[in-house]
Amino acid sequence: MTRAFRVLLPAMLLLLAACAQLPERPDLPPEPAIPAAQGSQLDARIAPVEARNPGSAGFRLLSDGPEAFAVRAHSAKLAGRSLDVQTYIWHEDLTGRFLAHAVLDAADRGVKVRLLLDDMDARAKNYALAALAAHPNIAVRLFNPLASRAGSLSMAFEFLGGFGRLNHRMHNKSWIADNRIAVVGGRNLGDEYFGASDEVNFVDLDFAMIGPVVRDVSASFDRYWNSTAVYPISALSPEAVTPAALAILRERLAPAIEEASHSRYAELLRRDDAVQRMLTGDWPATWSGEYRFVADDPLKALIEAGPERSEVAAMLRSATRNFQREMTFISPYFVPGKAGTAELVDAVRSGRRISILTNSLAANDVAAVHGGYSRYRRQLLAGGVGLWELKPERNTDAESSLFGSSGASLHTKALTLDGRMLFVGSFNLDPRSVSLNTEQGVLVWNEALTAQLEAIFHEKTAGSKAWQVSLLNGDLHWSDGSTEYDREPMASMGRRFQAWLARILPVEAQL
Repeated sequence: MTRAFRVLLPAMLLLLAACAQLPERPDLPPEPAIPAAQGSQLDARIAPVEARNPGSAGFRLLSDGPEAFAVRAHSAKLAGRSLDVQTYIWHEDLTGRFLAHAVLDAADRGVKVRLLLDDMDARAKNYALAALAAHPNIAVRLFNPLASRAGSLSMAFEFLGGFGRLNHRMHNKSWIADNRIAVVGGRNLGDEYFGASDEVNFVDLDFAMIGPVVRDVSASFDRYWNSTAVYPISALSPEAVTPAALAILRERLAPAIEEASHSRYAELLRRDDAVQRMLTGDWPATWSGEYRFVADDPLKALIEAGPERSEVAAMLRSATRNFQREMTFISPYFVPGKAGTAELVDAVRSGRRISILTNSLAANDVAAVHGGYSRYRRQLLAGGVGLWELKPERNTDAESSLFGSSGASLHTKALTLDGRMLFVGSFNLDPRSVSLNTEQGVLVWNEALTAQLEAIFHEKTAGSKAWQVSLLNGDLHWSDGSTEYDREPMASMGRRFQAWLARILPVEAQL
């Protein structure tokens, strides 16, 4: 490489990055959600249940992947007015295509559909999303989009010139049908989130909710939908929003529906008791009048750093500051930082109990995050905090994976407090959730629901599912009750290197 080329290359790259500019955002009038009413099948099933529980909302924990999928699929089938979907990831796999078909089928029936996706994942599906937007009853908008709509090199150049903006992503997940039922929590849309992958499935959790809390979720969706951080896909790729593209998409989705009808999960959905009860109007829910749904400001990236930058973090900080006896955390990406570690240790020293389940290095799908967590592991253990790490081993519970045996990785984001309060949402206990990504979640005061989540915690921390980490003679030690390890269990050399690199580099704020 000549000296002149070495001098000119950085300038050329910056010039290419500068060429990727978003078009002017259209001046869009505020568009609110269609309010709950009467007339749809969901109205007929849910309105009477709401009337019997005035002032309360119904909550159901969805820990089972097939059930979480079924609630989404069947609510789309029963919707008569509106379907609002907000997600970070929507895969083009078996369950992702099935849900896309369910959305398209709802639109064909006259249901107004709004799809709101983060563009970090959506950009790779730009053609399919633009095709959906060609339907007169479907609108597609993208959060914090890239100007370039295809190509890895153009994406890299754009990040080079706009990292400060593009590093902020929308991590929220909501599924709202007819303003009557909402599903929120940790799950994206794709096989591994619904137990349908034959490789690795996520241990995940959602809340299915009915009642007035659904309107809170809907109002949050509107706040994002109408935000200046969101662009209609028709403004980004007008040439791709065509009837011809929609016709091609329909042809592509048809085989997926045929495949789905003959897959194992079709049988599971037909015999799932909770879903069948839902279809007959007997909602298997726990009711509470004390709850709070919170979502971060969609313009969180523009808010100055501070305790109020994340509305979800502020809510959790207030709740956890005042617990009296016991707190359990489930977080796949756990990077507490110096201040958070000190607060946890101080709480234990004051006589309270803290138990945490996170991913082991072998199970973590982002090894670098484990490097950030491991920096604080020894201090947490020395301070009396209980730590468990999920195993990556192939799951032998056939009901938890539609394709039988598969690997496991934790994706649940939840906590319990004093046996009476629980949180379920998209928020990880890490710097990215606090400062960079938008998040949301639900805090509910209810002993029965809290006991259910605590039971999930104890199940996932059993020796068959997780290792308990401890200090033995000052050294880290892993045990499942039958096998002992004195180094990261089952982790490859490549994973160890990635975690080590993240631990020594100044990248914690990005984890």
